Amino acid sequence: MSNRRNFLKTGIVGVAGLNLLPAVNAFAGEATTKPSADKFKLRFAIASDGHYAQPDTDSDQFYTDLVKWMNKEHADNHLDFIIVNGDLVHNRPDLLKKVKETYLDKFPVPYYTIPGNHDFADAAVWKSVFGYEDKYSVDKGDIGLVFANTADTKGGYVCPDYNFLKSALDAYKDKQIVFVILHIPPHQWTPEEKTIFVDCPEIIELLHSYPNIKATFHGHDHTLDGIRYTGKLPHLWDSHFGGNWGTDYKGYRIVEVSANNEINTYQVNASQNPKLNSNKL
Repeated sequence: MSNRRNFLKTGIVGVAGLNLLPAVNAFAGEATTKPSADKFKLRFAIASDGHYAQPDTDSDQFYTDLVKWMNKEHADNHLDFIIVNGDLVHNRPDLLKKVKETYLDKFPVPYYTIPGNHDFADAAVWKSVFGYEDKYSVDKGDIGLVFANTADTKGGYVCPDYNFLKSALDAYKDKQIVFVILHIPPHQWTPEEKTIFVDCPEIIELLHSYPNIKATFHGHDHTLDGIRYTGKLPHLWDSHFGGNWGTDYKGYRIVEVSANNEINTYQVNASQNPKLNSNKL
């Protein structure tokens, strides 16, 4: 793990030099006033990598903080829902139910989850805890959300289910906006990432074939809190709210869709509360 952290901390600089991480503070001054609940067509938070029960970490505090942050975010600015994008637990699928009942069920709004590689979960496990399988879609009117698992029950990285994605995206082809949520990115931006991300060229090609897909959201890499691109498709990360490595801060990402379908997203440092990596999509 230490080697992986060392690579990732230095690797971001190299990636930025390849122009895969564009200027991310261009819109940092936007949305600084408190919005009303009806200002946005949709407003949600996305957080990942709680790693509950990781040894030598205070994972109960991580989840307590997340619940506190989400309740404050909703009270201050309104949220329609929350997404927890993988690695809810650390190699302990038997604790998923505890995480759900002790923490996630205290969120102030509905929430959606998807497995990460440390959840060791398949469709049956996920359904037994959350009531839905490890790949599914959510209809929000003219906005659609598509979730798919990117890991197996032993923590191995896998490409998301192509047939499921195609079917779900076909069903949403007439929607104005689609967001895809995948814990592990299906693309390797640098050769070194062959041990970090999973290379799924057929998935990238599929995602590129639907112009209404406006962004994909990933967890997994705790050091990433910005944006990369495959073609014109944005891939966004949200740092981490748990675990023992990654960015110095812990936080989450906000996504806002305006009444005229403009999309604004920014990263929140939940400890200090500035907006980071704000982008127009």
